[in-house]
Amino acid sequence: MSHQRYPSHDAVKEPHSVSLKVLRLSRPSLVTQFPLQPPLSDPSSRQQPLAPASLAYSPHDGSDVDTNPAPFVLSPIVNLPPSFGSAYVGETFSCTLCASHDAVNLLAPGQDESALPEVARSIRDVRIKAEMKTPGVGAPVTPLDLGPGSDKGIDLAAGETLQKVVDFDLKEEGNHVLAVTVSYYEATDVSGRTRTFRKLYQFICKASLIVRTKAGPLSVGGQGQRRWVLEAQLENCGEDAMRLEKVVMDLELGLVYSDCNWEASGTQRPLLHPGEAEQVCFVVEEAVGDGGSVDERASEEDGRVVFGVLGIGWRGEMGNRGFLSTGRLGTRHVEPKKVAA
Repeated sequence: MSHQRYPSHDAVKEPHSVSLKVLRLSRPSLVTQFPLQPPLSDPSSRQQPLAPASLAYSPHDGSDVDTNPAPFVLSPIVNLPPSFGSAYVGETFSCTLCASHDAVNLLAPGQDESALPEVARSIRDVRIKAEMKTPGVGAPVTPLDLGPGSDKGIDLAAGETLQKVVDFDLKEEGNHVLAVTVSYYEATDVSGRTRTFRKLYQFICKASLIVRTKAGPLSVGGQGQRRWVLEAQLENCGEDAMRLEKVVMDLELGLVYSDCNWEASGTQRPLLHPGEAEQVCFVVEEAVGDGGSVDERASEEDGRVVFGVLGIGWRGEMGNRGFLSTGRLGTRHVEPKKVAA
């Protein structure tokens, strides 16, 4: 995540007594290992030893305690992401904002805080504000919620830190800009001044799923209600595997649907590796009332029947949730032939 420094809002050109660090919060991943047998092992032996160097977190000090005896591809070790990584549509972007009073760095070894200048020891009313600029022409800047009490400033002694966590649901592809503003009051016994600085952090959000849909008419039902079939192909275009949890429809008034997927058949939820796709299908029809007649005709716009939106939910390899919804789906109305009684 790249960032740009902007000058303070005040006219003071001196270095700031408060610094800002922004770190992305990500889940770790499991470390893979490649168990290998020693080259001189006996092939006929059922209990063939494994090369210790091929097992993660295996003992090398000659002790009898083996912390990882299983020759499984996943080891007990977790791996922290080495960099910012990739951000995907449907996920929640989380980061921590840390405003630190760095005046303690001015002390020589062995000195205590009493040796600091008065202005360096009096940093008051420290506040953090954050905004997210999303892609799109004329897209508004969204203020971010930093939790309870974020509108109240706090005092920081030398070496103390004000930390806030921000979450933002990613819904669009393209460049996102996180704007963070820090303000504080430098106080002395006889005077003081308010200082402010602002930093921008830019990152790119990629698509996590490619959704392709196709809709067509079915035969008219026995009560004269119109029916359609909606098919969708869900392709994992990310870098990690995902387990589909649910695929549901939020329909317009006057419509109902039947689920023809794994929840209806009781099969296991699909696991999509990068590049893999899953087909889903729904039967959409006009709702029929208790009297056996169609309650309300499906809404049409310029001869196009509007169904509603498709919502897809999933979990990542380490349990992180994702969700996205499509735009309004529909089809050109073609009156099918009525099934003969």
